[in-house]
Amino acid sequence: MPHITVFLTANLKSFGGTEGDIPKKVFGSNRLRFLIVARKRHLQKKNGKKVNDQHFAMELFGLLKTQFIFHLFICYVFLVSGLIVNFLQLCTLPLWAINKQLARKVNCRLAYCVSSQMVAVLEWWSGTECTLYTDPESYPFYGKENAIVILNHNFEIDFLCGWTFCERFGVLGSSKVLAKKELAYVPVIGWMWYFLEIVFCKRKWEEDQKTVAQSLQRLKDYPENFWFLLYCEGTRFTPKKHKISMEVAEKKGLPKLKYHLLPRTKGFCVTVQNLRGTVTAVYDSTLNFRNNQTPSLLGVLNGKKYHADLYVRRIPLDSIPENEAECAMWLHKLYQEKDEFQEKYSLTGRFPGPTVSPPRRPWALLNWLFWISLLLLPLCLLLLQLFNSGSAFTIFVTVAICIAGSLAVRWMIGQTEINKGSSYGNKEGLLNNNS
Repeated sequence: MPHITVFLTANLKSFGGTEGDIPKKVFGSNRLRFLIVARKRHLQKKNGKKVNDQHFAMELFGLLKTQFIFHLFICYVFLVSGLIVNFLQLCTLPLWAINKQLARKVNCRLAYCVSSQMVAVLEWWSGTECTLYTDPESYPFYGKENAIVILNHNFEIDFLCGWTFCERFGVLGSSKVLAKKELAYVPVIGWMWYFLEIVFCKRKWEEDQKTVAQSLQRLKDYPENFWFLLYCEGTRFTPKKHKISMEVAEKKGLPKLKYHLLPRTKGFCVTVQNLRGTVTAVYDSTLNFRNNQTPSLLGVLNGKKYHADLYVRRIPLDSIPENEAECAMWLHKLYQEKDEFQEKYSLTGRFPGPTVSPPRRPWALLNWLFWISLLLLPLCLLLLQLFNSGSAFTIFVTVAICIAGSLAVRWMIGQTEINKGSSYGNKEGLLNNNS
């Protein structure tokens, strides 16, 4: 437990004391006990009442979650398990020629091993809650049919909330997205998506139209129920992108939106056209967070709890016009309605209609614990052996690798931040060409 002692010592100021407060003769486990007692006394003094052991344990665990060493372990498990899954997916290549449908089912399960870890971090590590606003008559259909899910793109972790929505209804492993072509070459997520038959695009409509249509057509005989997640805005909302988007809306004579960017209609229309007969409904999904929370991936890793509210409307696909121009206008009208829902939420703190909280399924947690037990113990034993018997050079290389890993983790977390998002949508021409 030395790392816990170091952590408590480093955070002694927040416990209401200094390093000098620790008796000089207190070492090892006694030092740890002293620090824990000091923390407990500080909490009792702060709250003005006795702190029970359960509350104190939760408080201590919450503080431990904020330590970067735990973030490093989480990312290590995710990356290494992801590479193992990628290798196993590569091993399924011969199976595609023998039994395509079986290969697809196997890859759904393998993909779940990766994506469910991120859901477990959100649901079980962070403890984030998700309340669903929806029509009770629509609820029984969720997870029982193929659907196109339209999501707003305002938050750093909205993709995680989308995955959580999929997980609650048992379609996380088979869920699809329309993703940038560059992501297909990224280890773990990109390679996983390649075997999952994710639809990739270059964001150049002249090149994408044919390839996207072909990819969507291949899903017609998919053996599992799937949800196709679409961010019709094409990029994450920022004030700069919103300003440019509304300038385009004014030029095209379209109503302005307050909480969304102008939707890109071509991708949506081609998706609807090619999935007719395969998909039975569109789930219009509008996400927001209570108390004006601005969630981030770093906040989730720090164990910060958020409360997401998701408003979902089930719209039968047959009610969407087949004509491309009419379909485009239908989507614009949908986003005007989404804007009204967000306006109501900003005023009242809730979406319209009844609420339900779909239960968390244990499988994401069990999968995560499996990979932790499989990968962390060998790592700890290896590091212990290196520091006990390794040369100075070996120790130096090990420390250098850890530092490089920590920098890589910080970089990956930074890429999810809104101010580090894609520049797509910052130019008016791109909006004009894709609307």
